[in-house]
Amino acid sequence: MLGIVSAGVAPAVALLAFFYLKDKYETEPVSMVIRLYIFGALLVFPIMVIQFGFKEEMMVSSFTEGFFLSALLEEFLKWFLVFYCAYQHAEFNEPYDGIVYAVALSLGFASMENIFYLYVHGVNEAMGRALMPVSSHALFGVISGYYFGKAKFSSGSRKKVFLSLSIIIPFGLHGIYNWILLVFEKDFLIAMLPFMLFLWWLGLKKVKLANAHKTAWLTRHKNVGS
Repeated sequence: MLGIVSAGVAPAVALLAFFYLKDKYETEPVSMVIRLYIFGALLVFPIMVIQFGFKEEMMVSSFTEGFFLSALLEEFLKWFLVFYCAYQHAEFNEPYDGIVYAVALSLGFASMENIFYLYVHGVNEAMGRALMPVSSHALFGVISGYYFGKAKFSSGSRKKVFLSLSIIIPFGLHGIYNWILLVFEKDFLIAMLPFMLFLWWLGLKKVKLANAHKTAWLTRHKNVGS
């Protein structure tokens, strides 16, 4: 069991450290990051109950399950927790913070989900899980967190637009990920590989942009204070 837990958690911790250390300026409190990670891990349980209830009580198509019962439900509840547990917190004080907190929560969720999967299917599945489901959750978190950061330091209608994008884009990408798994089945790697490369390109681009926004934001505040 220890081997399963280790294999389930290790890729998520490595990815979390990677994005945490991408912060070029003041890194976020470790206690806050761990808290979001734990919240994400605990989120797996209510989602499992909701999904099980729908499948038992209703006829759910593959499309509905992939886009709404999985992608929308998971991304909305992750968004909800980041919004209420981090976005409105005093520690969310720089544009890059959204990425750190959203990734922490997403990887907490991915860790617990991964542990359950490896318990059922075996540790030999660990590498494939690390390369796709775990890293995809991290990248959905990066994109959501980027727009959280944009929203936090915007006002008026722009704030609402960025908050909307912080849930709409991850939901859409997660839905496409699930759609590829459903449609291509055994040959899903043919379509999944370019999609994952695109996700990594987009995620790293958002990391770079968030740090650039942070530089501009810090410069403005330094000039105001001087």
